[in-house]
Amino acid sequence: MQERSASSVQQGLALALASAAAFGTNIVSAQLASQAGLSGPLIVFYRVFLMLALVVGAALLWRASLAVPRHRWPALALFGLSTALTACAYLSSVAFLPITVAAVVFYTFPILIVLAEPLVATARFSLDRVVIALVAFLGVAMVVGPDWHGLDPRGLALALAASVFAAVQFFSAARCGDTGTVPKLFWSHLVILPVTLAILALTKLFQSPSALMLAPVAVAITIGGYLMGFLLQVMALARVAPGPAALAFCAEPVFAVAIAAVFLGERVGSLQYAGGALVVAAIIANVILEQKRARRLPAVAAPGT
Repeated sequence: MQERSASSVQQGLALALASAAAFGTNIVSAQLASQAGLSGPLIVFYRVFLMLALVVGAALLWRASLAVPRHRWPALALFGLSTALTACAYLSSVAFLPITVAAVVFYTFPILIVLAEPLVATARFSLDRVVIALVAFLGVAMVVGPDWHGLDPRGLALALAASVFAAVQFFSAARCGDTGTVPKLFWSHLVILPVTLAILALTKLFQSPSALMLAPVAVAITIGGYLMGFLLQVMALARVAPGPAALAFCAEPVFAVAIAAVFLGERVGSLQYAGGALVVAAIIANVILEQKRARRLPAVAAPGT
């Protein structure tokens, strides 16, 4: 198991929180774009296309290599595939479910990661982390405030599938953590692009780039939030284990609700404030727990050196 220093863990958790904030902005603007007639898969396709263009430009500018060690190819391919399926399944679930219900089902992925980490990543089982994950999930449910009426099994299946794919995404990203950021972004999005294009072809939702001008500001914020969020997520998962990183991402819906309240004038009730406080408390506990664990590693390793 890869050992991470306390400073590396601290940096990773900070990057994960910044990524959650960027994705929280992304959610609000994506909803505005959808109201203008732009489908989720369409925006996914163009944001991936733009990411590829930017990464190629960065590689040329910095003369960065796109080479990836052969033994990292399976993890990198799985990372790209799971990223594409997560986005498409989550965005498709809201066609059958209220957004609030889809969000609560999707945010079971931190719990899945914490429970699976001892088996997949050879990490020790931590009851403390499980409790933190459950508290964070309860806080997310309170913040989002789901309406459980009129549920469609297809939507529930898609949202749950998105949760599972997100867990796979975190684990596969961690397995290729020592791969450079530029090649990781390039090859993963090279996998994502044809997957999203195939989905657009099957659903017949493809539109020319001119359609993005139906909501230019919302589209720009959505794509910008994704580009920044994904970059920070990749950087975070190279520094911190999937479990604590996933718990930090529970802040994403809290950021989304706060942004919607400030910029869209949406009302925030006492239940949502309480839920936000629970999420913040869980994240603080997560940071403290990981800092203590990281500081213990040198002491544990010392006698054997």
